[in-house]
Amino acid sequence: MSELGLIAESDACTVVAEYEPLPRVAEGWQSEAELEDALVARLAAQGYEPVAIGDEGALVANLRRQLEVLNGIVFSEGEWERFFRGAIAAANEGIAEKTARLQRSPVEVLRRDDGSFKNVTLLDRRRIHNNRLQVMRQYAEPGGAHAARYDVTILVNGLPMAQIELKRRGVALREAFNQINRYQRESFWAGCGLFEYVQLFVISNGTHTKYYSNTTRWRAIREQGGRRGARGKKSCDSFEFTSFWADGRNRVIADLEDFARMFFAKQTFLSVLTRYCVLTAETEPSLLVMRPYQIAATEAILRRIATSSAYKRMGTPTAGGYVWHTTGSGKTLTSFKTAQLASAMEGIDKVLFVVDRKDLDYQTIKEYDRFEKGAANGNDSTAVLTRACAHHRNDNPEAEPLRQAQQDSPGLPQACGDHLRRMPPQPVRRDARGHRQTLPQLSSLRLHGHAHLRRERAFRRRADAPDDGADLRRTPPHLHHR
Repeated sequence: MSELGLIAESDACTVVAEYEPLPRVAEGWQSEAELEDALVARLAAQGYEPVAIGDEGALVANLRRQLEVLNGIVFSEGEWERFFRGAIAAANEGIAEKTARLQRSPVEVLRRDDGSFKNVTLLDRRRIHNNRLQVMRQYAEPGGAHAARYDVTILVNGLPMAQIELKRRGVALREAFNQINRYQRESFWAGCGLFEYVQLFVISNGTHTKYYSNTTRWRAIREQGGRRGARGKKSCDSFEFTSFWADGRNRVIADLEDFARMFFAKQTFLSVLTRYCVLTAETEPSLLVMRPYQIAATEAILRRIATSSAYKRMGTPTAGGYVWHTTGSGKTLTSFKTAQLASAMEGIDKVLFVVDRKDLDYQTIKEYDRFEKGAANGNDSTAVLTRACAHHRNDNPEAEPLRQAQQDSPGLPQACGDHLRRMPPQPVRRDARGHRQTLPQLSSLRLHGHAHLRRERAFRRRADAPDDGADLRRTPPHLHHR
């Protein structure tokens, strides 16, 4: 029997293909304390370390130990005091600054006692299983406007990054949402403010369980304070936009026991935290956490890219596919995260985003800029797109074979594919002074509407007509040069 070789390997398995709930028989009505006991036992069985932390001093000491283990260092007392007050619990930082630290650059610089410098990682976003997970319960915070006691908290490398609020079965789920809002108003900011590092919130009454991001909770509080008593359109920061978890067939996993088995599996939870959250680039940034069907679609595309490359099927119909999203389901966010992750894969230089209407082009670029400034640019010419791809390739010192192919077929880089060869030739665009327009770094292709194509064809016919030149003078300058 011949030995089988590995075709493709991927760790993209955040959403299970299909989940069958475990059969269970209710022995009685579960109280909130019983729900909490069962949840902590489930998390401990899945590899979370249970810790008993009763006050802020113990929480900070545990954070120090976890960062020392993660980074392989030992802080002196002076080093820890400088690092903690300057890089973790700065007095002038709030939720936005702490969220940006974790989502964009979770590596801080430690100045050691001998004058040297050392990078200290707070969250390992590339090798997610290096992160250490702990679960603590009933943490008391006496320093806020009112004393508070939090149900269950997930610590990642010692920092609180997920907060779980439970209510007994039969209580409305919104009560747990409102309880977290009260925590934010009254106590999350208290002390050294470590609970402002929480990225995800989970609310459950045992029967129904949902999750949402920290800015959903924070903006809901601000809306309630600023528009108290006002009635109007609900924003994406209200309770209605919290999300259920689901399997690959989009079947909701609502029960707390099933949710904990799936969502809080180490691979799933850390992937959602590090890969499938998007911090917007707005003046007041928001943390967007993707929904399960968006994650499943993204991972399906990435797997198809990997397997098609391994089987050498690129450029064939079997290498493609489609994802069905309805209106308002977050298609643009799905495409952005897919393009972002795909562009980091080996062998991929550019990702082309094709739309069939000009209004979608503007809308897409506007949304992409909201997610990441300069992530995409529009383009209305195949020739310009071809040159942009060639310019990107020519910047690569290892692309000499491609340059030779471009010399053999001028104006047609190999990277742009056969689909560009079938495009009709476009005129060279020049400005009003006759100078060739500067080619920007482009990453998307805009398809014109039929009306725009008809206007260009009409301009060309008038330019070619044997008349006295009157019509020619009224044509756009870039059509004079071919």
